[in-house]
Amino acid sequence: MIYSFCRGALRLIYKLLFRLEAHGLEHIPAEGGVLLCSNHLSNLDPPTIGILLQRKVHFMAKKELFDIFGLGWLIKQLGAFPVKRGGVSKESIKTALTLLREGHVMGIFPEGTRNKGEDASIGKRGAATFALRSDAAVIPVAIIGNYKLFRKMKVVYGPPVDLSAFKEDKGADAAEMATEAIMARIAELKSRG
Repeated sequence: MIYSFCRGALRLIYKLLFRLEAHGLEHIPAEGGVLLCSNHLSNLDPPTIGILLQRKVHFMAKKELFDIFGLGWLIKQLGAFPVKRGGVSKESIKTALTLLREGHVMGIFPEGTRNKGEDASIGKRGAATFALRSDAAVIPVAIIGNYKLFRKMKVVYGPPVDLSAFKEDKGADAAEMATEAIMARIAELKSRG
């Protein structure tokens, strides 16, 4: 209920303030685990990639946010779960894998931090590891724009990334190569804009 209300309100706000438009929504499976892997420009990105979807999107959020009175409760209602700063805890990994294996949608920023530069080629292995261990569909996402008021923002969802070639090998090399494949697809979506 709270999620639906906030999603509707944010859709309107983002449409008015950022002229948000989405492309490629048809690539997002209607059911099953989905991992949305996006470039990361701003704190405004999680709603940007989630509000135009019909499915609820879960995100990791830094643990400190859950300690702020009212905010912690709200972001939990909106699907966020805590992650410790400086690394992902076993509890966060377990939560992420459970969500994906149970058929939910999770959003993640493989870069690990906001990156306003054009280079979106370097990512951390977390997203690929979640994908390989959960069999979730991996949807590359490109956020294009700069959140200037009344200027157009676009979010582009690409076709699923095929990671089947990396699933047999459980080592760090497989996760590294899968990460490179994901980041290359995000960069390709950005360049096509």
